[in-house]
Amino acid sequence: MTKDKKEHPHAIALREEALSYPETHETFPWGHRVIKVRTKSFVFFGGDDDDFSLSVKLPESGAAALTLPFAEPTGYGLGKSGWVSARFPAGKPLPLPILRAWIDESYRAIAPKTLVAKLDGASSKLASKLASKLASKPASKPASKSASKSASKPAAKPASKPAAKRTRRSQAE
Repeated sequence: MTKDKKEHPHAIALREEALSYPETHETFPWGHRVIKVRTKSFVFFGGDDDDFSLSVKLPESGAAALTLPFAEPTGYGLGKSGWVSARFPAGKPLPLPILRAWIDESYRAIAPKTLVAKLDGASSKLASKLASKLASKPASKPASKSASKSASKPAAKPASKPAAKRTRRSQAE
């Protein structure tokens, strides 16, 4: 989408949402509106009066997003890296809460950690994400008692290296 084309009404609200994050700006490569954090793209907007589309990086919710009828892996091989594209025909209502959540997730995935930490409630949101990840992972059982004992002890350093150093020092003196 170039600057002179008429913008989809919902794209304006989503664009403003994306630009509200720290250190963001927009560019227009390849005729599309792209919102970047510093130098990295985190949302691509496309479409005009006929349709609306966006692409975002969704490392956490990407698999669930791809089950929705309007979502697909982003082209150009980006889908393999967790990018998801959504397309909506003109006149069809957009799931704005979902799209806003996707923009937030994409920003958090792309932005440097120092900028993510500046967001309101960033630490509590990240903590809840980590807690949910840990809760979803099954507890692994050690193969045997001896394996668990050896896994819990730190590995001992070989005695030959320090002895060799002592020998060299004693020879030098």
